[in-house]
Amino acid sequence: MSSSEQRVAIVTGAARGIGAATAIRLATEGRAVAVLDLDEEACRETVEQITEAGGKAVAVGCDVSDAEQVEAAVARVVGELGAPTVLVNNAGVLRDNLLFKMSDADWDAVLNVHLRGAFLMSRACQSHMVEAGFGRIVSLSSSSALGNRGQINYAAAKAGMQGLTKTLAKELGKFGVTANSVAPGFIVTDMTAATAERVGMGFEDFQTAAASQIPVQRVGRPEDVANAIAFFASDAAGFVSGQVMYVAGGPLN
Repeated sequence: MSSSEQRVAIVTGAARGIGAATAIRLATEGRAVAVLDLDEEACRETVEQITEAGGKAVAVGCDVSDAEQVEAAVARVVGELGAPTVLVNNAGVLRDNLLFKMSDADWDAVLNVHLRGAFLMSRACQSHMVEAGFGRIVSLSSSSALGNRGQINYAAAKAGMQGLTKTLAKELGKFGVTANSVAPGFIVTDMTAATAERVGMGFEDFQTAAASQIPVQRVGRPEDVANAIAFFASDAAGFVSGQVMYVAGGPLN
């Protein structure tokens, strides 16, 4: 297989934040990137940054929790860019609340986007990877997988991503496909801004408080996570599979 055939990537939740940073990073390494998000128009800025730098990208609208939309989106990527052999499962939402306040809808929304979405996207892409004899699946977990007050749905979904990753690694390894997970700690994104609002803190104060608890004494940026994802997605990581890398500025306990 030529390297160009190994260079089509799909990044979900790539309109902003970690997903956008990852799509841009993978494009700089020579991959054609499908920038996938619920709102296709919201992906335009990421696509423009890639194309203006000389890369190749396409915006794709898709609800990753909907099986038919996922199949259609992957088919579109195959038609416009080629068969995807790199998949980054990054799409996510927050519906934070304490257990006694959490609705069925809030539980379902988070599990569906994070965990069901990663399952559907991985299932839709794996046949292309198996056929190519090469594949990289990187799924976003979180330090919240270890438990976090007010995030029982999110914590369960992110812990589930680690189990999904290890199982994918065992099932697909013999086909040249690796599966790994990146678990960010505090990263400056719209989602952490929403958490600050939920707990009633200004975002700057929230970041300062978080940084004081992190060994490297700073909060993370989307590019910090994109760097870790880029390693797992690389040819150099061919003997690394089923692993969870915490990108959190130090040990969590």
